Amino acid sequence: MFRGARRSDLDAIMQIYARARQTMADSGNPTQWGRNFPPQELIEEDIDTNRLFVYLHNGVLEGAFAFILGPDPTYAKIEDGQWLNDTLPYGTIHRLASAGKRPGVASDIINWCLEHCESLRADTHADNKIMQHILEKNGFTKCGIIHVADGTPRIAYQRLSREGAAR
Repeated sequence: MFRGARRSDLDAIMQIYARARQTMADSGNPTQWGRNFPPQELIEEDIDTNRLFVYLHNGVLEGAFAFILGPDPTYAKIEDGQWLNDTLPYGTIHRLASAGKRPGVASDIINWCLEHCESLRADTHADNKIMQHILEKNGFTKCGIIHVADGTPRIAYQRLSREGAAR
């Protein structure tokens, strides 16, 4: 089950992000989220603006992610490639993290997001081999390089829904 995150979920969400940071560091990606990204203030803002969602399975919080419909300024400029489709309205997945207890959480989240948009974008750090694998396994295409707010590069991905691909 998917639903908007609530302030009452905050402790569980922060635990999921702490686990994700440790998993990233253990797999050779210690810098993308460092020791404290995403900060609690950002998570609270995501909750208050209705862009943070949680995935529950049998009542247990298994994942958290920001899902934003509409243009993302970070994706306005892409280098070393191009978007599969730059005319369709799109959604973006950010800050995807799993509790690590159940396989397939990321795939379930991606499929849910695709039910709400025809084009889905995501990005990740070059050292985040786990996320790259998840995105590619779930039908995303590597499109090029974008730069996040602090100027660091990220690999940009896009996946079109069946409806989006038919256009």
